[in-house]
Amino acid sequence: MLVVGLTGGIGSGKSEVARRLAALGAVIVDADAIAREVVAPGSEGLAKVVAEFGDDILTADGALDRDALAGRVFGDDAARARLNAIVHPLVGARSTQLIAEAAAADPSAVIVNDVPLLVEAGVADRYEVVVVVAAEPSTQLRRLLEQRGMTEADARARIAAQAPLADKLAIADYVIRNDSDLDSLQAQVEEVWSALAARAGRTMPA
Repeated sequence: MLVVGLTGGIGSGKSEVARRLAALGAVIVDADAIAREVVAPGSEGLAKVVAEFGDDILTADGALDRDALAGRVFGDDAARARLNAIVHPLVGARSTQLIAEAAAADPSAVIVNDVPLLVEAGVADRYEVVVVVAAEPSTQLRRLLEQRGMTEADARARIAAQAPLADKLAIADYVIRNDSDLDSLQAQVEEVWSALAARAGRTMPA
C-alpha cells in the first residue's frame, strides 16, 4: 500500500482532486469528515469539547454548533490549540483504523488522506508521499467569492489564516496546479495517479 497526504489551501480545488483520484481507484480518508464524526452527538469527542468550551457551543438538539465554536476559536490561537488537542488525536486514531482496514482489503491500495491543514498541523511525516493542490491566492479568492458566496473580507481572512502556498510546496512530492481548466486538472490528476499507483505496486489497466 501507499499512504498519501493530500493538501491544499481553501479554494484550491483539493476536494475536486480527491474525487477524481477516488474515481481512478484511490481510497480516500477524509480528515474533515472524520473530524465531524468524532464530535457527533453522544461521542467522547463532543463531551470533551463541551467540557472545554461550555454548553453554548451546542445546538438545541445537542449537536455541535460549528458556527458558534468557530466564533470562539477563530483568531484565538490559544483556544484553537485547546480544540486541536482534543480533536486531532481522535481524528488520527480513526484515520489509522481506516488505513489499516483499507490495507487489509487491498495490499496494493493507494490510500489518499485528504488533510486540509496538513502543513499547519505539522503532520507531513505521517505520509509516504505528499500531494499539494496549488492555486494562486487570486484564484482562491475568486472561487470563494463565486462558489461559496463569501464576502471578500471573510475570504481574504480565511486564506490568510492558512499556511502560505510556499510552505505547502516546500513539503510536496507532487504538485497539481489548479488555476486553469478542468481538462488540465484531469490530465495532472491522471499523471500523479499513475505515479502513485506504480509506487504502490498496482497493475495499471492496458
